[in-house]
Amino acid sequence: MKTPSGWKVVLIDDEEDIRDVLTVALQDSGLEVVSAPDGETGLRMCETRPPQIVITDIRMPGIDGLQVLRTLKKMNPDIEVIVATSFGEMDVAIQALQLDASDFITKPISAEALHLALKRAKDRFTSKKQLKDYTALLEQEKAETSRELLKTIAFQRNLIESSIDGILGCDEKKRIVIFNKSMQKLLGYDGHEVLQRMTFNDFFSAPDHSNFNVQLENERYGGKHKLLLYETTLLGKHGRKVPVQVSATALFDPEEVNGLVCFFRDLREIRKLEREMEDQARILHQDKMMSLGRLVASVVHEINNPLSGILNYIRLMLHILGDEQLDQNRIEKFQHYLELVENETDRCAQIVASLLNFSRISPSAFGEVRIQELIERCILLSQHKLELSNIRLTSSIQSGIPAVRGDFNQLQQCIINLIFNAIDAMPEGGTLTLEAHHDIEAKIAVIAVKDSGQGIAPADLPYIFEPFFTTKNQEYGVGLGLSTVYGIMERHNGSVDVNSQAGEGTVFQLKLPLP
Repeated sequence: MKTPSGWKVVLIDDEEDIRDVLTVALQDSGLEVVSAPDGETGLRMCETRPPQIVITDIRMPGIDGLQVLRTLKKMNPDIEVIVATSFGEMDVAIQALQLDASDFITKPISAEALHLALKRAKDRFTSKKQLKDYTALLEQEKAETSRELLKTIAFQRNLIESSIDGILGCDEKKRIVIFNKSMQKLLGYDGHEVLQRMTFNDFFSAPDHSNFNVQLENERYGGKHKLLLYETTLLGKHGRKVPVQVSATALFDPEEVNGLVCFFRDLREIRKLEREMEDQARILHQDKMMSLGRLVASVVHEINNPLSGILNYIRLMLHILGDEQLDQNRIEKFQHYLELVENETDRCAQIVASLLNFSRISPSAFGEVRIQELIERCILLSQHKLELSNIRLTSSIQSGIPAVRGDFNQLQQCIINLIFNAIDAMPEGGTLTLEAHHDIEAKIAVIAVKDSGQGIAPADLPYIFEPFFTTKNQEYGVGLGLSTVYGIMERHNGSVDVNSQAGEGTVFQLKLPLP
């Protein structure tokens, strides 16, 4: 059975630099590589001259990576697809695996991860091709001699045993007659413990077995007597529960069911990714709550001043109403007092609303984000904290900056974290500058946070974006702030740069792509 001697890869990514670097790396591995700047072009290439492997970015304008994956699996299910994701996109990676992607790799892509993903894709492609070729062989030819029949049986056994997926087969009485090595690894049983000794029912709880039979009989998962990518739970050795994705079909001879064959895929890795995604969300919210705690004290003082003014004006108006009748002069004063009360109440409401929005637990929601509104909201929350820390705030925002696509709450968290870092870097006070502009040629919007503080030591600069790295005292945090900023910018296909010299202050720049 031949496997491809010349492997062809179609690389789809909207960033030219990434395409160039990956093309060189893939060619160095002996692969033929063609690249496409978008999903539509990549799909045309795959249709004209189908490759064995496609590597596609998830986040692209027009047709994104998941759409490319869906279309390819309909066009040519034999093509193996590797998806490239950014930090924090575990939910998208899980969707890709559920759509039968071969693997996923995270950006920036390391050579080791790329080669491992390619090896897995090659193995899957080879196994499926051998199985397909063997099935066609059985349909088209009959064994002419006993020797050929023995060779065919030996090949079949080798094919089943070498499959990456777990393969289980049972006869009309549900006794296990096929239980390959991958199945043994999945459930922890040796073949001699299972073959002709156990039944299909032994690997399910009663409810799961009943549901399996119901779904096999209806049309929901691939048609009657078939299951395609159905998720269930198997019982391994010692009752260990193993989540799996199964494709199965009933066997007939000639019209009666005489067996069942199932292909199982281990879902524990996907479940692990789901847990990691939940952990990332918890870390993000933990960092937000730490920032919120530092904001609350100063915001309470800021709200107290307008509330005191509101109370005084109300008491004054009540006093006037109790002592004398209202003439035109008094009415005009009342109108002025009420305007002041309205303005101060509105100010309090804006501060409280900003705090509530910042603290709220909400799923990632990407939409249009206006840079000026984003910075003004951050100033509203942190201005009094800066005043209490004896820090002068200046801002310079270029007019006409196009809206960027992002999650407003997460981008606000980035800037608040950088403002708090600046406050900590200026214990004796200083100047904080917020700037924003856009570069039309580079198609980016830039937000800069500058401080006049003590700067970052050169020895610490390489590590500042690592989780839990901190040079501060314990009461100031646990080192999540800058790693959170880095992760959020990665998720927005942006970047964060730092320029700092000890004793001369620090500048952080957030760079976001423009649509």
